[in-house]
Amino acid sequence: MSIMSQQALLVAAAIATGLVAGTFAAFSAAVLPGLARGSDRTFVEAMRQANAAIQNPLFFAAFFGAAVLPAAAAWSLDGPAAGWALAGLACYLVAFATTVVVNVPLNNRLDAAGEDHAAARAAYERPWTRANHARVVAATAALGCLVLAALSC
Repeated sequence: MSIMSQQALLVAAAIATGLVAGTFAAFSAAVLPGLARGSDRTFVEAMRQANAAIQNPLFFAAFFGAAVLPAAAAWSLDGPAAGWALAGLACYLVAFATTVVVNVPLNNRLDAAGEDHAAARAAYERPWTRANHARVVAATAALGCLVLAALSC
């Protein structure tokens, strides 16, 4: 694979990862603090709607692309660039696994929680927020590693 193709793959990986990291960061920086100021009903209904809306082709392309593209880049590279791409993949897989193991099951429980908004929020808000903060750190670290991989080519 040519150096230009390798760099293009790394740029695509960084863009996908950056989009996911940005989405997670927006929730941590603005959405969750904003909803924390509202009523239990507002919080629960807004999160239910956001969780439904995020299941779309654009987010899924970035979410899954951020796992596949760094792996493809690492496979095509050698030396420090390959190491940074693998480090980026490893960091992103932490964010990916956190989503699958923590956030999505909490979303599913929130959807099934019924209309006791206070109880639903109490069971959801703190663990989901903590897991989201972890995803922000992991996805942002992944992005940094991918940028370093691109600079190492």
